Amino acid sequence: MSMQPFAKVLWVVLDSVGIGALPDAADYGDVGRTTLGHIAESRPLKIPTLVGMGLSNIAPLPHLPPAASPMGAYGKGATHSPGKDTTTGHWEMAGVWLPQAFPVYPHGFPPEIIDEFERQIGRETLGNKPASGTEIIKELGEAHVRTGKPIVYTSGDSVFQIATHEEVIPIADLYRMCEIARKLLDGPHRVGRVIARPFTGEAGHFVRTSRRHDYAVDPPKPMLMDVLEDRSVPVFGIGKIHDIYNGRGVKDYVTTKNNADGMDKLTAALCERSGGLIFCNLVDFDMLYGHRKDVEGFAKSLEEFDLALANFLRLLQPSDLLMITADHGCDPDPRWETTDHSREYVPILAYSSQAAAGVNLGIRETLADMGQTIAENFGGSIPHGKSFLAELSRKGSLSAR
Repeated sequence: MSMQPFAKVLWVVLDSVGIGALPDAADYGDVGRTTLGHIAESRPLKIPTLVGMGLSNIAPLPHLPPAASPMGAYGKGATHSPGKDTTTGHWEMAGVWLPQAFPVYPHGFPPEIIDEFERQIGRETLGNKPASGTEIIKELGEAHVRTGKPIVYTSGDSVFQIATHEEVIPIADLYRMCEIARKLLDGPHRVGRVIARPFTGEAGHFVRTSRRHDYAVDPPKPMLMDVLEDRSVPVFGIGKIHDIYNGRGVKDYVTTKNNADGMDKLTAALCERSGGLIFCNLVDFDMLYGHRKDVEGFAKSLEEFDLALANFLRLLQPSDLLMITADHGCDPDPRWETTDHSREYVPILAYSSQAAAGVNLGIRETLADMGQTIAENFGGSIPHGKSFLAELSRKGSLSAR
């Protein structure tokens, strides 16, 4: 009989919700950036559930006094790997440390990439520069519709993004272009993700659709999902989790339309699934508010999540562990002109009615500490990270399974 504190772990990533600049932020131009800090500074936030779990105990947040008796364990995690993007953060959570950051292209992709890509898809392209996804379709969407040339762009992240109008280039053809790009982008140009960015509408009113699809590079082995698969522990992905890990170890998954849809699907999975890891990414904070420099939209989205979280907590069983974190920051404060991600600590909140309350997990040296905690819970281990499972487990709460 093995000791297993929690039958089910629910891991929720609040995409881009960082909590203060990392010590090496100067290397990334991010000194002083703090996503949660500046949003809380903008106006009083109504996030009582997160505060009750210990969010304000992690770092000072304007207008949000720390909880006297946090219901959960709390701490913050540093990213060990270089970089500040989705792939880097999520991979590190699963136990993968990168020796070097994925390549970025502040001046667009070199001719040897673009020329070969155009040759293989049989079309010329537009753009080839860093840009906001909404701004690039405002700028080049009409030319794309007129010419049929796909829009290629990047950002401060290691991404090769292709935007096409669904009535001009069918979704299947857009996905095929992405597959071509993914094979082409290897070696020194091995970007973290190729992303399909379909849109619809008329000139002046273009809108991106929910049929986005990410094509990630394959993570090194072994990472958390490999370990869980080897131990026959089911993993259920919600949102872009499947894409981030290139589908490995995440065969059962659903995509989401927005944060509300993600919370609905997380709630359904909590009620329907008897055990294993339920791994969810809520992307609106990043995609709709962080990159668009929308401080008030970010604040409202946090409040909406907090309200949904209050209802969600009531459904948790004693054998369930909820862990809430982020993958990096994306500080929307207008004092920084950039729309790129920010190199920040991420919050770590962990709650179960059977876990010790008010535990200060401190500063974790790597995001892999979270993955190691989950691995240990299910009887395995991953290459990096120090588990804090023992700190969560109240004496006498472990049950033989």
